[in-house]
Amino acid sequence: MTWPVPSWRLAALAVIAGVILLVMPDLGVTGVLGAGIDNRFLIVNAVLALLAIADGVMAPSPVRFNVRRIHPAAITLGHEGTLEWEVGQTSGRTCSVWLADQLAPSLGAQTRRAMVTVPGRGVGTARTGMAPSRRGRFEPSELVVRTSGPLGLLFKQRRRDVPTRLRILPPFRSAKEAELKLHKARILEVGLRSARGRGGGTEFDSLRELTPDDETRRIDWAASARSARPIVRTYRAEQSQTVMCLLDSGRIMAGRVDGVARLEHGMDGAMLLAELATGLGDKMGLLAFDQEPHTTIDASNRRSQRSTIVEALFDLEPALAESDYRSMVTHVLAHHRRRTFLVLITELVEEVVEDFLLPVLPLLMRTHLVVVAAVRDPDVERWAVETTVDEDGAFLRSAALASLESRRRVAAKLRAKGAIVIDETPERFAGALGDAYLDAKAVGRL
Repeated sequence: MTWPVPSWRLAALAVIAGVILLVMPDLGVTGVLGAGIDNRFLIVNAVLALLAIADGVMAPSPVRFNVRRIHPAAITLGHEGTLEWEVGQTSGRTCSVWLADQLAPSLGAQTRRAMVTVPGRGVGTARTGMAPSRRGRFEPSELVVRTSGPLGLLFKQRRRDVPTRLRILPPFRSAKEAELKLHKARILEVGLRSARGRGGGTEFDSLRELTPDDETRRIDWAASARSARPIVRTYRAEQSQTVMCLLDSGRIMAGRVDGVARLEHGMDGAMLLAELATGLGDKMGLLAFDQEPHTTIDASNRRSQRSTIVEALFDLEPALAESDYRSMVTHVLAHHRRRTFLVLITELVEEVVEDFLLPVLPLLMRTHLVVVAAVRDPDVERWAVETTVDEDGAFLRSAALASLESRRRVAAKLRAKGAIVIDETPERFAGALGDAYLDAKAVGRL
């Protein structure tokens, strides 16, 4: 529905009319509903009302303007983008249109309001910059459109439904580190390729003639009989190995470290693993779970796999419920029978790990190589070493020491089960995941 809205010009004109009333000659009094009203007041207000009504009638209807938003489909958190409002009309008269948009504060728009001059039978635009502060899916819908008459005394205002969708993607904070590790791994891989005939790989590569340094158990007797000279088999490390990231999105991942939820650091680590694994020809997949597995990305060695993970997880938020490790393990065992490098990104809460994770961990360890990774809060480490100066400081230090000791106990229990444990601060977390993967690959544990 279109509503009339008085403008500041009408208010200013009313003030001027009030001043004019003071200098006008007396025109008598008219009785209205038993009360006497100064005729000067009636005349001035009648003129104001007629001007406002005439101006409002001459204002174009907000419905006749075509309004749409133009913006990038996605913006990476930490980067800036531009939102543009485009207003078009088929009338031949140039008009001014005011817009107020329904933009969430976390989009960081410089302004949510704009005035657009729309030429006759043309299109006018206005724009604003955006610096989002939170990732996720944003779907602004309503726009308030205002138009005014020639005098600008009265606006016509109407809410318009202009739905759109904007995705704010998580940042890849460890991108440079991933690039360095991948470059180093490729250099090492070149050296391994040149010597892979001597290695202890398991995948058949080729046949060649026996040399003094070869083991006799590598001799292929059938090929030797055909060629009348000793022939050996050469092997290489298995290609297209599988890395599977198990991302806990339950309640314990909602805790904030360095100003963001632990889940954010876990997603960054998963992206680094995807960049490394696909860059080295291995397959990378991901499973996010809380009370049940809810997001599955099939393992693939496509170079676009990291982008696929980002697209699937950009609006993931921690669920306010305990994660069900048993359902996660059941899903993994049902879909991954071949040996896989499993990276479980969670939090080392002693009660949760002892009650839910440790009982099911041996089921994974039978076939797979398991890494349990968590982000350690650097503030807790700092509190544990600070010199106490008062009673509150002593309690804080005591709690920090107890927390760190609990994490050490949990890590020791997980290692006793055969898991690799990573417990690092945010700046080292993703890099430690990459090192664990590269180390396992280098010694042939995958």
